Amino acid sequence: MKRVIFPAVCCLLLMMSTGMALAANNPLVAAEHAVHQDFINAIPKDHQIDVYKLHEIWQKAMADPAYRAKIYMIDVRTDSEWNAFHIEGTDHVQAGHVYLIPKKITDPNAEIYVFCRTSHRSKYVGGFLYKYGYKNVWVVGPTTVNGVKNKGGMVGWAQAGFPFVNQFTGSFKIVKYRQHPSKTEKAFRLRMWHPY
Repeated sequence: MKRVIFPAVCCLLLMMSTGMALAANNPLVAAEHAVHQDFINAIPKDHQIDVYKLHEIWQKAMADPAYRAKIYMIDVRTDSEWNAFHIEGTDHVQAGHVYLIPKKITDPNAEIYVFCRTSHRSKYVGGFLYKYGYKNVWVVGPTTVNGVKNKGGMVGWAQAGFPFVNQFTGSFKIVKYRQHPSKTEKAFRLRMWHPY
């Protein structure tokens, strides 16, 4: 039995390491990084803000309906991400539907704030908006505060202790943001899918 298991494990490890090496040498990944950088370069440096600045803008917008009516705070995450939690009073357009924004926001001078989970998608969307001809787009990205790196986007909003909402719970704060579910979270025995 050991004679079969040991070679099988070795073959499996060899295949996994070969797959990782091929993925690391994938020219499409390098091309994606170059295209992403092109979109980042389309965003003026002074229009890249952090979650603390977004929080100031959000507080002002929530306190002043006239100001809120003039600006757009657009969450570009997926529908399921937005349904799980979002910033109260913000707009939602999935990153893949960025082409719809010029049909809905026709003023090229509109004040627009774009954010996602961290900042990758929002930089794409922000770059697209500048390439479309918008002039006042701000993209929420990472920052460092008191030596602590803040990832930006919803992860950064959670790190800063700012509130979220969803249609089921009302307002809440995320105590610890996790990108992947824990073993305990995945250990449920029964689960009924809910379509929202």
